[in-house]
Amino acid sequence: MAFPDGFSAILFAAGLFVGVRGSITFRRSDTTVDPRTPEQTSTLVTSGIYSFTRNPMYLGLMIMMIAWGLYLTNVFSIAFVAVYVLYITRFQIKPEEAALESLFGEDYTAYKGRVRRWL
Repeated sequence: MAFPDGFSAILFAAGLFVGVRGSITFRRSDTTVDPRTPEQTSTLVTSGIYSFTRNPMYLGLMIMMIAWGLYLTNVFSIAFVAVYVLYITRFQIKPEEAALESLFGEDYTAYKGRVRRWL
């Protein structure tokens, strides 16, 4: 089933919006956006888009990947999204969560209990 180009464009724009909102919220909170240095996080951000998802930048990229796969009408591209989710969860998100739990303790644990990792 082919999706109209307009649908893919809207989905891509939605993913871009989610990711950019996450980045802007971090910058406004004066904390690092660099995913390689979660230990340099200065503030636990739980407002804005972070009240809906703990990882809007990764979520935004995932949505854009889905949109691109639909645009290409390529099953492999869509299947690769699952690989992305598994990889980023294991090698990026879980280490970030451990660092944030170490930095913010019970506040981060409570936040994890309220807001889902992806959606």
